[in-house]
Amino acid sequence: MSISNRFLKKIPFRKYTVFKNKNDTKNNICGEKISRLRNGLKPYVSQRALAEKMQLKGIDLDKNAIQRIECGNRFVTDIELRAFANIFGVSADFLISGDEPR
Repeated sequence: MSISNRFLKKIPFRKYTVFKNKNDTKNNICGEKISRLRNGLKPYVSQRALAEKMQLKGIDLDKNAIQRIECGNRFVTDIELRAFANIFGVSADFLISGDEPR
């Protein structure tokens, strides 16, 4: 078993396989930071508006996907992470680290 698969539990879901993180209740480590950054934007940006900004970057997300990301219920792909970082003007590393902006 590889290192990455060691942390995932394979759950059958109809004809597809869904992976669920076994170590924590969260499926991402950047959701809370994305939520804080979104709420800190001036003027205020709603989850729907953030989804629209992501769509302009070529990432097909809706308001519900943003909500699930911010709550930690949805995995975030590397492409999505890069788009979030670009929208907020931070690095992708910042979104996944525990560091605060300078």
